[in-house]
Amino acid sequence: MRILHTMLRVGDLDKSLKFYTEILGMRLLRRHDYPEGRFTLAFVGYGDERENAVLELTYNWDTHSYEIGNGFGHIAIEVDDVYQAVENIRAKGGKIVREPGPMKYGHTVLAFVEDPDGYKIELLSSRA
Repeated sequence: MRILHTMLRVGDLDKSLKFYTEILGMRLLRRHDYPEGRFTLAFVGYGDERENAVLELTYNWDTHSYEIGNGFGHIAIEVDDVYQAVENIRAKGGKIVREPGPMKYGHTVLAFVEDPDGYKIELLSSRA
């Protein structure tokens, strides 16, 4: 068994695709419109779905915003250097919600960014 994907409902698919592909560097792996159901599914990730977990972005055509709720935590992405990743994301217009630094009560260096819908993405160094 393995994790296939995590699904996020998004309010503006084009804005979300731009964030995940242009700012976080993922690739659009596949996209399909379901006119009868009035929704679109877009899968993004860093590698082929057969070998990597990916994100499923679900855009319901008639819903333009969601409440994230208090049960969702974050998506974690491994980066070579948290400090450099934050600078790259900031330069591309990404929203940094926690500057890089050691985690509370620990030594692991991390940072958080936020996607257009408010989902938190944790950046962790691969050197940790």
